[in-house]
Amino acid sequence: MSRKNTPSAQSDLLTSPAILESLPMAEFTEKAYLNYSMYVILDRALPSLADGLKPVQRRIIYAMSDLGLHAAAKFKKSARTVGDVLGKFHPHGDSACYEAMVLMAQPFSYRYPFVDGQGNWGSQDDPKSFAAMRYTESRLTRYANLLLQELGQGTTNWAPNFDGTLEEPTLLPARLPNILLNGGSGIAVGMATDIPPHNISEVVSACIRILEDKNVGLDEICEHILGPDFPTDAEIISTPEDIKAIYRTGHGSVRQRAKWVKEGNNIIVTALPYQVSGSKIQEQIAAQMLAKKLPMVSDLRDESDHEHPTRLLIEPRSNRIDPDALMHHLFATTDLEKSYRVNFNIIGLDGRPRVYDLKTLLEEWLKYRVETVTKRLQFRHTKVVGKLHILDGLLIAFLNIDEVIRIIRNEDYPKPILISRFNLSEQQAEAILDLKLRHLAKLEEVKIRGEQEELEKERKYLDGLLKSRIRLRNLVRDELLADANEFGDERRSKIVERHAAKVMDQNTLIPTELITVILSSKGWIRAAKGHDVDAENLNFKSGDQYQCSIQCKTNDLLLTIDSDGRTYGLSPHTLPSARSFGEPLSSSFNPKPGVTFVGLMKGQESTEYLLFSDMGYGFVANLGDINTRNKAGKASLRVKEENRVMIPTMVVDFRHSKVAVLTNLGRLLVFPVSELPHLSKGKGIKMMNIPAAKYAIGEENVIGASIFQEMDKIKIYSGKRHLTFKSSELDDYSGTRAQRGKFLPKGFRQPHAIQTVIKETR
Repeated sequence: MSRKNTPSAQSDLLTSPAILESLPMAEFTEKAYLNYSMYVILDRALPSLADGLKPVQRRIIYAMSDLGLHAAAKFKKSARTVGDVLGKFHPHGDSACYEAMVLMAQPFSYRYPFVDGQGNWGSQDDPKSFAAMRYTESRLTRYANLLLQELGQGTTNWAPNFDGTLEEPTLLPARLPNILLNGGSGIAVGMATDIPPHNISEVVSACIRILEDKNVGLDEICEHILGPDFPTDAEIISTPEDIKAIYRTGHGSVRQRAKWVKEGNNIIVTALPYQVSGSKIQEQIAAQMLAKKLPMVSDLRDESDHEHPTRLLIEPRSNRIDPDALMHHLFATTDLEKSYRVNFNIIGLDGRPRVYDLKTLLEEWLKYRVETVTKRLQFRHTKVVGKLHILDGLLIAFLNIDEVIRIIRNEDYPKPILISRFNLSEQQAEAILDLKLRHLAKLEEVKIRGEQEELEKERKYLDGLLKSRIRLRNLVRDELLADANEFGDERRSKIVERHAAKVMDQNTLIPTELITVILSSKGWIRAAKGHDVDAENLNFKSGDQYQCSIQCKTNDLLLTIDSDGRTYGLSPHTLPSARSFGEPLSSSFNPKPGVTFVGLMKGQESTEYLLFSDMGYGFVANLGDINTRNKAGKASLRVKEENRVMIPTMVVDFRHSKVAVLTNLGRLLVFPVSELPHLSKGKGIKMMNIPAAKYAIGEENVIGASIFQEMDKIKIYSGKRHLTFKSSELDDYSGTRAQRGKFLPKGFRQPHAIQTVIKETR
């Protein structure tokens, strides 16, 4: 065995420094990541400023052109196009390639589609609902010809495809700034692009303005380009100042709002924002209706058809509902109004990505267009000069036809003889030798001289264009105008300044219904319709019992307080029905372990409640100050472990009301509520003097308090008996805050026998 074939020799070869390169891991990973990121940026996600296309889009259009699928050709299966693209130019996934092709065919996705599709290519309601590529057929649109018309005229560079067997154009010679007309979006590594579509007529008008005046400013350009022009008819509600700021910086956002009309009592949505489906709007509105957050709407229907591609009917509950206010609420809470990010991040002519402002973008594209036209003219000029040179040689041959025929017949190598005899070039000699006998007729000389005259005129015209910047600029301008006249159309997205949409007040959205909210001792809550509910005699879970109840409305502010003095906000209209046991409050909130829920409060933010503990300390608080949607609640009443939080009592009139505080030993104290402070949180101050020693051993504590006014009555229960006091009969128990109070009659002094203190209204 020779040394070069031994395993050791092969091992030495593999580890040779000439073959393996040793790199630090950090350096290798950095290079690998940068290479990958640049590939994604340049060859996948970002469009080129020149033709406004990503590589996959460019390859699809070129492949369709190569297949002869021009606008007047017969449709061909989309699978054929995708197969050619993948097999020749773009070796990636077929589904991604087909989806890119579908987007270029959807008139609701592209302002000016490149692909003319036959079959199911998706709908605005569901853009992804397109049929498989084996079912659809396609060809290019007339607009796509603007990218391909000058392709074979020396206007672009060609590069080998992925396997080096074919060549593909690096860019397409776009006759219009497609980067703005159709826009585009993409996400690369560390950067993204979002370019909205624009109107051909406006963009061309701006380009012509720049061609005529190099010193034109952004303000003058914005006189032509009013803003983006989406494929849908929805309104753009961004202000001209905001749009101008986007064009100045190259990034920002633009808002689009659906169009609607009033038809009788109904609201008809006639146009949706770009990339918004009617089915999604229906889902969003229906979700609000199910959550009882949209009581103004009674019905919702989609009546779209071929004649009315977008017709979404919203039926208000009554003719008293303001349709403008309702639509403003829907604009704020659904995709009927949508914001679109704008980011002019584009690969420039230098092959590098950057964020362009509008003026720089148009100037650079016009530079590309002028260079493209110059290449086209030079290519044609070379062709014309070459053809004239050939015609000069042919004319010499016709003037000396007999001699030419003699040389060709008699000489073994006539080409060098013809060149030396008539002072011809090799190209001229080749053209003479390639002449067919039918072209030796007498009239052929006349045709040659006529063709020479025409080509000479064209050569002079081309020379004039190539030597004069003004004439070249005028040619570019005329071509832009011609294309704009052929493909231009009216603006679809009208720009209308509108006030910002506002969400309706939550209380306005919730239907007003009378309910009774019941809380059990174990913290289960439910709501029954109406106020004539016997809450104490409802069925409760085994081991559970009635704790308290409160009568309110579904749009009231509802709060609960736990034994730790923390308050929590509830939504009355979302509470479970009283037909069931309800649901535990612990599933909605996160109280501390071992804590129980004590009482309920209802009203508005300004409604006042007395919060107090069984030690006799309390204060008055507004519901708005102690309300919270935090699951952990808000620490409102500060109590110690040995203290017990009492059920809060509503304060109807702080200045003119009195409070009756009762202990379990039958002591009663009445004093003005105005002696208590207004606080948002804290322990409060002493309402009734209870000796600390008696409280500590559980001998005496407050069991309740009631707020009453002059015409109200107070009932005090002891066992099965009760004692009723009129307001005037409580003078004996009246005093000032923090006194001991006086004993009730002997029959009501039994320790721990007083169950509650209630207020009986007039």
